[in-house]
Amino acid sequence: MIKELNEKFMRKRAGTLQLSVSLGCAERTGKDQNLDCVIRQAEEWMYHQKLLEGRSYRNAIINTLLATLYEKSMETEEHARRLSLYCKAIGRELKLTDKTMNELSLLSLLHDIGKVGINQSILKKPGALTPEEWNEMKKHSEIGYRITQNTPELSLVSDYILFHHEHWDGKGYPKGLEGEQIPICCRILAVADAFDAMTNDRVYRKAFTREQAIEELVRNSGGQFAPNIVEIFIKILRKENVS
Repeated sequence: MIKELNEKFMRKRAGTLQLSVSLGCAERTGKDQNLDCVIRQAEEWMYHQKLLEGRSYRNAIINTLLATLYEKSMETEEHARRLSLYCKAIGRELKLTDKTMNELSLLSLLHDIGKVGINQSILKKPGALTPEEWNEMKKHSEIGYRITQNTPELSLVSDYILFHHEHWDGKGYPKGLEGEQIPICCRILAVADAFDAMTNDRVYRKAFTREQAIEELVRNSGGQFAPNIVEIFIKILRKENVS
């Protein structure tokens, strides 16, 4: 029904103005399920769609944060675009739901938003970070969590932002989650983000070749990365051009 309504709305114009409507839905799966909770889920999904479609008034705030992030760190719009392509390719192979695919898109865009709260000298340091600097850098996932928790349209991905540096073997941060305790979106992002970081120049090193980056993913499969995600992503890279 949402798809049909959206198609009708797309055909409605007032001169050059396009009708802008965001819709959300949720399913009640049992008689004992509280209807108010289901309605709230539908409302959250509507907010989520609103942001993805770029029609939220808060979008200006998010764009300002992203512009600040791009200016003060090594993150770029191109990195976010490539990351979204990689994540979506993995998500399609896993046959994820439309909702989860949309969350992946948001996570690709906003996963490092907390770096706006990290000192620029740390973000752009050409050499290795000291233990103190590294502890400061690791705070960015918690800062990003707090930013998105306070924005209704983004709250659906706040946990993902908090956990996007957790490792399959439990040696990541901030909670030390392991295996399937880590949300699937975070497991996907970890592999895609590492590959993109390795295959592009950084202030502290030159880019790896695609084959070198693949070797690193394999080497860290079962440690930093979920083995099945590494396997799927390598198959995608071998089979098609997703860059």
